[in-house]
Amino acid sequence: MTEPALPQSAVANASHDALVAQRTADLTEMLGYLAACWDEERRLLARQLHDSLGSSMTALTMHLALLSQHIPADNQAMRDRSAQMKQLLTNIIETNRKMQLELWNDKLEFLGLKAALSELVQGYGSAHGIKARASLPDEDGNYSRTQGVVLLRCVEEGLRNVATHARATEVDVILDDDGEQVMLTVRDNGAGLPPGARMLESTSCHGLRLLRERARFLGGTLELKNGEGGGAVLRITLPRQAPAC
Repeated sequence: MTEPALPQSAVANASHDALVAQRTADLTEMLGYLAACWDEERRLLARQLHDSLGSSMTALTMHLALLSQHIPADNQAMRDRSAQMKQLLTNIIETNRKMQLELWNDKLEFLGLKAALSELVQGYGSAHGIKARASLPDEDGNYSRTQGVVLLRCVEEGLRNVATHARATEVDVILDDDGEQVMLTVRDNGAGLPPGARMLESTSCHGLRLLRERARFLGGTLELKNGEGGGAVLRITLPRQAPAC
């Protein structure tokens, strides 16, 4: 006995759903690839700033120090000008260092995710006068560069949102790794999300939407919700073995 054929409308709907699913998967893959390329360009630019501009500024500081030693003790005007130049070079070096850090956190590459997160959270707390805590595993996980970058970007995005919207006094960054998946949580004690807010779908929250697609690209998920005791919770979960690209 043959099974009854599906109605033509059901076949059309199934075909449309399959097409939408394939299109969504293609866009997610493309966004993940573009984000990875963007990260690589930022890494290379930060390295160029370090190797070229940073080393040049350091050399100029050393030359200025040598020249300052030959300024006569009674020439106060020249000594003052030398001090101004030294301060100017110091400011340029510090600005260059901050630009490098904004582009790429080299601790992630050379010391691992744990060191990068610790410095990020500590610096955030000092800069914003917020009690910021990081709860991290004793040992650094063997994460791929892409996984490490996405986890670090999640914390950066979470802390940025806390500083901008949450009106919080405390924030916790928690990294859990059970060997099969890694889960990173940014939790604050602030005002929480507005009722009915769908931030991950909002066209104005580009940072969160891009982060969601990057998590999907790695086979994971991103969620943003109100915490049980108040505040907001941003959580990304990634499989330890990222899907093949």
